[in-house]
Amino acid sequence: MDFREYLKNGLVIFDGAMGTMLQSKGLKAGDLPELLNIEKPDLIIEIHKDYLKAGAKVITTNTFGANALKLKDSGQSVDTIIQAAVENAKKARFNNDTYIALDMGPLGELLEPMGTLTFTEAYNLFKEQVIAGVKNGVDLFLIETMTDLYETKAAVLAVKENSDLPVLCTMSFEEDGRTFTGCSIPSMVMVLQGLGVDALGVNCSLGPKELEAIVDEVLSYARIPVLVQANAGLPTIVSGETVFNFAPERYAAYARKFVEKGVRLIGGCCGTTAEHIEVLANSVKDVDPKVREVPKYSAICTPTGVVMIDGIKVIGERINPTGKKRFKEALVKGDLDYILKEAISQVDAGAEVLDVNVGLPEINEAETMVKVIKEIQAILDVPLQIDSTDPKVIEQGLRIYNGKALVNSVNGEEESLESILPLVKKYGAAVLGLTLDEKGIPETAEGRFAIAEKIVKRAEEYGIAREDIFIDCLTLTAAAQQEGVKETLKALQMVKERLGVKTVLGVSNVSFGLPNRGLVNKTFLAASIYAGLDLPIIDPLNKDMMDTVRASRVLWNEDKGAEEYLAAYDGQKQENKTAMEAQTAKEKDLYKIILQGMKDDAKEATKLLLSKYEALEVVNEYIVPALDVMGERYEKGVIFLPQLIRSAETVKESFEVIKEALTAQGNEEISKGKIVLATVEGDVHDIGKNIVKVLLENYNYEVIDLGKNVPKELIVEEAKKHQVKLVGLSALMTTTVKHMEEAILALKKENLDCKVMVGGAVLNEDYAKMIKADYYGKDAREAVNIAREVLG
Repeated sequence: MDFREYLKNGLVIFDGAMGTMLQSKGLKAGDLPELLNIEKPDLIIEIHKDYLKAGAKVITTNTFGANALKLKDSGQSVDTIIQAAVENAKKARFNNDTYIALDMGPLGELLEPMGTLTFTEAYNLFKEQVIAGVKNGVDLFLIETMTDLYETKAAVLAVKENSDLPVLCTMSFEEDGRTFTGCSIPSMVMVLQGLGVDALGVNCSLGPKELEAIVDEVLSYARIPVLVQANAGLPTIVSGETVFNFAPERYAAYARKFVEKGVRLIGGCCGTTAEHIEVLANSVKDVDPKVREVPKYSAICTPTGVVMIDGIKVIGERINPTGKKRFKEALVKGDLDYILKEAISQVDAGAEVLDVNVGLPEINEAETMVKVIKEIQAILDVPLQIDSTDPKVIEQGLRIYNGKALVNSVNGEEESLESILPLVKKYGAAVLGLTLDEKGIPETAEGRFAIAEKIVKRAEEYGIAREDIFIDCLTLTAAAQQEGVKETLKALQMVKERLGVKTVLGVSNVSFGLPNRGLVNKTFLAASIYAGLDLPIIDPLNKDMMDTVRASRVLWNEDKGAEEYLAAYDGQKQENKTAMEAQTAKEKDLYKIILQGMKDDAKEATKLLLSKYEALEVVNEYIVPALDVMGERYEKGVIFLPQLIRSAETVKESFEVIKEALTAQGNEEISKGKIVLATVEGDVHDIGKNIVKVLLENYNYEVIDLGKNVPKELIVEEAKKHQVKLVGLSALMTTTVKHMEEAILALKKENLDCKVMVGGAVLNEDYAKMIKADYYGKDAREAVNIAREVLG
């Protein structure tokens, strides 16, 4: 039976951890498990057989890290590893009543803008795995343990575009409901189900108890089957070895609870064994998964932010060259800085979504659209409306957009329906439908409603949910088509009431050709909201328009307790102002530039300050306060890793100027002290360490980065050589944390005058104390606080 058919029939039991089983059979820290497919195939076959005997219906290949980046020094290719892994899984099967999933994990490098790996490079790395999987006869693909939604999108597209096999995808969340990069649960669900995965869910990082609230939230948003593969509790260290604290019976009790809630696919991750799966399978065999009511909601998102269209939401209109000479000049010159400032100013003024239109005949529109989307998403977490009349531009924008976008637009013309709707479906976007067709804009409300009805019907035929279809009944100018204004309002009301879709209007068109346009615009906006407008496209820098929006939210009972209204007009919505923010605009530019992540402005602003102040003053009075604010926002969950790194990169630009100035003056560089960083022996994961390094360097600490898989002897040698006061050790794998303890003992044995901080996904405060570490750094921000305490 085809896996998709099997999934329709009920519960699917997955296997448990491969790494845990291999460690119990002698896998050493730092060894690549994937090589065992070739070196010890019988061992891999035995593990697969154990899981099948335990009751697993799906076994996952031993290919979690089988990508070209991780295998580059192994002497083996992706193709040979996957061929051997699939062959081993096939040999383990007792019959054809079970399924083989090609396991695909993260690539091990951060994608842009947080790292240097491009989306296309990531896609091609995953594509290589997919092609090998298809060639060797897997039944489905499992993309798992992902933390970056952008990387996850690249992996899903690689599967969807290079095979017709089922694809399942899980991400790993912390207890706060965010991944390492800040991705939220609703964002994950919206993007993955939009991309067309067959099931989605969560795995790793937490035990069943800690995952329960996260599973509940996933189920509340997911319209497709949900997969859960928890760890066997939280890891603890006993005699230098990692031990998971959930016995099979306790694990199975939670698994049963998940199934009763509506989870359709269940298995295990780190710490689970064949025994866990056997007890789990027996525990759920008499349980039919709960039939869940499909949740209905309209929303668009970024990885870290979701805009629910459950009331009046403002789309900012200013990123559009129409009638804007200065904006046209910026597009022609490639002045992205100007465009970014327009984006920031609109968000600061209250826009929840930004329209992005870069259509000019004298530029490469597709190339510019990609650049603008990337730059805006690097500094802001508001969803974007991709606005173009060219399907190729829309596709390129949708492909690199990180999240769920809104497409502007489709209309009732056959050519438009046939070219735009497939793109919306493929990339899981929402779509704005314009009520015009080959004959133009109908004069009557009934005529526009008929086109709206046609668009909705055709979109649903493509598999686009009604909740993702927004209709624009088109604003006509009161000066030229006065009767048409009333028809627009009537059509808007008809669409809202009869079709049940969300509505959009470009409001300011109504006043074209009239004096006192602002008065006409705000009056028409109020009338449109009364008629059922959800998404006004307006200039959020226009105070009258935003005043109307805020007042309407109060009157329509959307702004509960009038909190937003009072904050805007009663002076209560004010961040704590620092002394720096009270300075003149020119002098506080660098501070604001760092907060906003405006890299291209940093050098000029720094040069301006250096013409007035000493380098150390610039660092202490401008750079450090800005970094502190970003750190505080990060800790509070106001911003997330992409924005933190962007600000850090902005500071780098500033420091380049400062260092050049110091060199020209014959002065030494400013440094607060040296710190040695290393990922311990046996561990090849260094993303977290690299982020810590970036932030420490921003605070002017000199970092001696020893890289990954570093033996304790080298750590001691470098600490001695540089006479450092602080050493930072990182470990991600449960099998390598014991090497962290060995490194600490080696440092203590030498009686070095230095402190040791430790960090990594498998660590906690208690374990840090147990291995005699001086500090536990839960994240990069905490590492900076530790450095300040030790080095000042």
